[in-house]
Amino acid sequence: MRAAQLFDLNGRIALVTGASRGIGRAIAQMLADNGAHVIVTSRRLESCQSVVDSITASGGQATAMACNVGDMDAILALWNAIDARFGRLDILVNNAVTNPMFGHVSDTDPVAFQKTVDVNFRGYWFMCQYAVARMRALGGGSIINLSSVTALRPMENIGVYSATKAAIINLTQAFARECANLGVRVNAIVPGIVNTKFAAVLQTDGPVRDAALAQIPLGRIGEPEDIAGAALYLASDASSYMTGATIRIDGGMLA
Repeated sequence: MRAAQLFDLNGRIALVTGASRGIGRAIAQMLADNGAHVIVTSRRLESCQSVVDSITASGGQATAMACNVGDMDAILALWNAIDARFGRLDILVNNAVTNPMFGHVSDTDPVAFQKTVDVNFRGYWFMCQYAVARMRALGGGSIINLSSVTALRPMENIGVYSATKAAIINLTQAFARECANLGVRVNAIVPGIVNTKFAAVLQTDGPVRDAALAQIPLGRIGEPEDIAGAALYLASDASSYMTGATIRIDGGMLA
């Protein structure tokens, strides 16, 4: 089978959360470029529509739907809208993330803690649960969860964020084991430091950026597009024998 056939997503419906910018936007574009109809979602509909406009301008298919994955009512409303519009889902990419807490672990604010858990862990869990319910009816599908190198090596002052990212790896393995017999594959991507608004402090030359680069053997900060190719692989038939796995894309940071 040729590579083009392995990575062909024509006829498949994909949902990407946190897709209004950064890694999520790059993944949405990549999936659409390879034939998927992509549901672009984040908290603000207008931000989603901007991505949809870009995808359609390049010849792809996409639909904007707003959803705050930290809100259970919003999650349910999103799935009801997907059922009404498409009646199926083949690919889920859980990418939405928040990190309102920056500080020493002993100073953790309970409100910030709960918001981080609600978006970064609870949201992923129930998005997976609702996706599996649709995918099992189709005989299978692919779920891709975005974690972080902080799951494997916690960074100072973002302890709660790091812990939720570690939980995503375990969540991925749990769903993979229990849903394999349903034809649903569940895998995780572990990005390193990537040039997004989330890591804005690293985009300006200075001691912080220099310290980050010193940890990366490839000598550069990653770009969102560096992550998108792995998402395409996991979404496609090219990875049909892979489930419960993590793909680390960090420029060698944890080597």
